[in-house]
Amino acid sequence: MGSPALKRAREKMVDAGVDEVAIDTFAHYFRLLEHGETGMVPESMIDPVDMPSLADVEVDDEVAAEAIRHTVVIKLNGGLGTSMGMSRAKSLLCVRKGLSFLDIIARQVLHLRAEHDATLPLIFMNSFRTSADTMAALSRYDSLAVDGLPLEFLQNKEPKLLAQDLSPVSWPADPDLEWCPPGHGDLYTAMRGTGLIDLLLERGFKHVFVSNSDNLGAVPDPRVAGWFASSGAPFAIEAVRRTASDRKGGHFARRRSDGRLVLRESAQVPAADQASLADLERHRFCSTNNLWFDLAAMKSALDQRHGILGLPLIRNVKTVDPGDPSTPEVIQVETAMGAAIEVFDGSLLIEVGRDRFVPVKTTNDLLVLRSDVYDIGTDFVLDQVAAEVPFVDLDGAHYKLVGDFDRRFPEGAPSLARATSFKVGGDVTFGQGVQVVGDVAIDAKDADRVPTGTVLQS
Repeated sequence: MGSPALKRAREKMVDAGVDEVAIDTFAHYFRLLEHGETGMVPESMIDPVDMPSLADVEVDDEVAAEAIRHTVVIKLNGGLGTSMGMSRAKSLLCVRKGLSFLDIIARQVLHLRAEHDATLPLIFMNSFRTSADTMAALSRYDSLAVDGLPLEFLQNKEPKLLAQDLSPVSWPADPDLEWCPPGHGDLYTAMRGTGLIDLLLERGFKHVFVSNSDNLGAVPDPRVAGWFASSGAPFAIEAVRRTASDRKGGHFARRRSDGRLVLRESAQVPAADQASLADLERHRFCSTNNLWFDLAAMKSALDQRHGILGLPLIRNVKTVDPGDPSTPEVIQVETAMGAAIEVFDGSLLIEVGRDRFVPVKTTNDLLVLRSDVYDIGTDFVLDQVAAEVPFVDLDGAHYKLVGDFDRRFPEGAPSLARATSFKVGGDVTFGQGVQVVGDVAIDAKDADRVPTGTVLQS
């Protein structure tokens, strides 16, 4: 039956209507926690990896078109953008010309359907917090849903556990804070629990392309689909070269004990190995979180493992209220969907261009995306028109939250097409048509305004 704490957690999940597969998966990780598992991956256990580049791969046009006709697109859309001050689906943020992430994603897919005569279903994995807003926003696209297939399925939820004894936390002041998502590794659990894997196989689909909804570079590209289909691999991830901005993020490696590819997240790196994590020459590749998997292979692996894929544990220590460090310390049990690369024999990595990895995690990223660094064509794919993507660092005290950010750029983003870096310290509001050239740093001691038409240059 397990410990009393696990029993209470199970009961709480049952009472909340959580799927049985998700409860069993949570129990698996709970037992690992009880036995002292930390999920850490020391440097001594891994070696660096290399991989082929998509730029060097030849894919026949017909092979690519045929592959995209058997592909399903899933977008991870459970995030609220709370770190940017949002309280609804982050994908509702306006990106360009009045279009949100959701608008651009929908139009990318509709364009590809017409171009390749492909069904190309688009399905969102929402959370209970993002479902209503997302579905309302997508209702304007009458032809987006594919007959017989859902437009969304919900990720599961699990209780936060008190760090002191692993019992499920009780927080009457805000019961929603008692729950957390299980990380995006829940994708496979949720697809199995909702019956989506079986349904897609019955409809004749073979491959799934998964990516984050805040990464507009993650287009279901037929060429990548053709490469994956031709490879015969059960699972693959698109990787990019790490840059200075990726020093604190996860990376790919090969496990010495069995030669398997692994994705080591930053939360799995021991304190003693932080220097190796930051070494861009040793660990050169990070994940785009754009991944491909074979539906039949995924079903087989889940069936053999009784629904529990067994992804590596991520032990995430936080407080009950993430915005209040004085609240009790809790453990959130998480997994990463990319970690499934170590589950399958024959998994592959492929290096792609940075154009397939344009995530928006902060308002720094949002400013670049709204600027003239990128253009959006009739296919609704982002085209980088600037020679380089500038480094942007806006003062968190004044620009971190979307509302504050928008108030300081009332006429839209400045031109960054000729910028190398753009750093703003202090409270600065920008007029229309401001241009940033080269390396520019502003340090305002008092509230200031950059007039319309100003050219800022180093």
